[in-house]
Amino acid sequence: MGARHGPRVDAVLIQAVIAGALSFAHLHDLAAAAGQDGWKAWAYPVSVDLLLVAAWRRLRSEGPSRLAWCWFLIALFASLGANVATAGFLDLADPPALLRLGIAGWPALAFLGGTLLAHSSAAEQETAPPAPVPDTPDTRDAEPRLPEAVVPEPAPAPVPAPVPPSTPAPAPVPPVPAVLVDHARKVADDYRARTGSPIDTDTLRSRLGVPPHLADAIAAHLA
Repeated sequence: MGARHGPRVDAVLIQAVIAGALSFAHLHDLAAAAGQDGWKAWAYPVSVDLLLVAAWRRLRSEGPSRLAWCWFLIALFASLGANVATAGFLDLADPPALLRLGIAGWPALAFLGGTLLAHSSAAEQETAPPAPVPDTPDTRDAEPRLPEAVVPEPAPAPVPAPVPPSTPAPAPVPPVPAVLVDHARKVADDYRARTGSPIDTDTLRSRLGVPPHLADAIAAHLA
């Protein structure tokens, strides 16, 4: 029978709990010194820590982004500022007006940051990568070969009837992946909703980042 192991103590987790508790207490003391008494003084550290966690979760799940880094640094600055302010650098009995102003404006700032982190996605700011253009066989060099036949004696050539000019057939639209067409349709609908006019080929090409001939093909599919 194997030896029974007792519960392991994670030193990093204990250190994180201690640091979080100290930062929580410093934020509470700073809010209380700025005139936020009662439950409001306890709500400030919760707000700062939640914004810090939300920004860090956004960085871990969707990768680095300027939005997540901005709000992570704002929440980190608020937490570090409270730790420094309660270490004797400020007179908490008579806090300066700038500190009162920052404490009073923090709820609106935290609400804005939480809303942007929760309701914005990095995928909305990135354009879809250009789809690979399928290779089409070049049939210009392939000429049909007629079987050799016995040439009869020449006969009087009949006078050919005048042939009316024929209307050239429209050029075939090259195939475009359905995923790229759906994405282009969303871009075109968004452009029409914002400007009130249909999107042109040059704007569509710049939004999708595709070559000119592929942009013409996509515009033909959207027509």
